[in-house]
Amino acid sequence: MDIVNIASGQKDGSFAVGPGQPLMLLGGPCVLESEGLAREVAVEMQAICKRLGISYVFKASFDKANRTSLAAFRGPGIDEGLDILGRIRDDLGVSVVSDIHEAGQVEKAAAVLDILQIPAFLCRQTDLLVAAARSGKPINLKKGQFLSPWDMANAVAKVKESGSTQLMLTERGTCLGYNNLVVDMRSLPVMRSLGCPVIYDATHSVQLPGGAGGSSGGQREFIPPLTRAAVAAGIDGLFMEIHPDPDHALCDGPNTMPLREVEGLLKKLLAIHAVVNG
Repeated sequence: MDIVNIASGQKDGSFAVGPGQPLMLLGGPCVLESEGLAREVAVEMQAICKRLGISYVFKASFDKANRTSLAAFRGPGIDEGLDILGRIRDDLGVSVVSDIHEAGQVEKAAAVLDILQIPAFLCRQTDLLVAAARSGKPINLKKGQFLSPWDMANAVAKVKESGSTQLMLTERGTCLGYNNLVVDMRSLPVMRSLGCPVIYDATHSVQLPGGAGGSSGGQREFIPPLTRAAVAAGIDGLFMEIHPDPDHALCDGPNTMPLREVEGLLKKLLAIHAVVNG
C-alpha cells in the first residue's frame, strides 16, 4: 500500500498516512461560515489531536457547490475562502484541506491547500482527477454514494496513471432507497486493497440526503457506534464535520459532531485502533 505524505503546515516536516502510521483526522466545520469560527475549531482540534497523538488536518469547504436548495449557504467562495484557509495554515501551523469542484480551480487551490479533496459526486470527473493528480498535492477522493467500493478502482487508475500515488480514499456511505445512506463496512478493506490509505467519513455517513425537504437531514447520534465499527474494521484516518453549535450550523448541522464531544470519542477510537494494530 502507498504511504501518503502530508505537509505538516509547519516548516519542520510532514506526517505520513497509511499502515503503521498514527491515525489521521480531517476535521472542521462543513463550510467556512466565518474566519472566527474556523479559527475556534482549528485551535481546539489542533490542541486535542496533539494531546492524543493524532495527525490533524483542518477541513472546511470554501464552496459547497451541491447544496439541496439554491437559497442554501454555500460559503465565501474560492478567493476569500483560500485566503482564510491560508491564514489559518500560516498562523497556527496546521495542515488544511478543502473541496475542489472544477479542473480550473486546481492551480489556485494547490497553492494554499495541503490536501485537495474531491467530493463524492465528482469522483468520476476525469478532467478534475487528472488535474488534481498533476498538481503534485495529496488527494482525498471520496467514494460516490452511487458506487460500489470495487468500482473505485477506475478512479484510482485515473489518478495514478496521471502521475500521482499520493491518494487516499474516503468512505461516506452508499444510497439505500430515498433520503438514506448505509455504510457497508466491507467497503473499507475492499478500498484498502486498491493500494490506498482509507478514511472513514464519520459524519456524512449519517446524513439523510435531502431528507429535510429544502436541506439534508442527519442522525448524529449514530456517529459514535459507526465510527467505532469503522476503526475496528481497519482504517487509516477519519473525516469529521465539527462545530461548536451544530444545531445552528449553516450547513450539515444535523449530521455534525459537537466540538465538546469530540475528544471523548477520539479517546475511545484510539483504544480500538491500538488493539487492531497490535
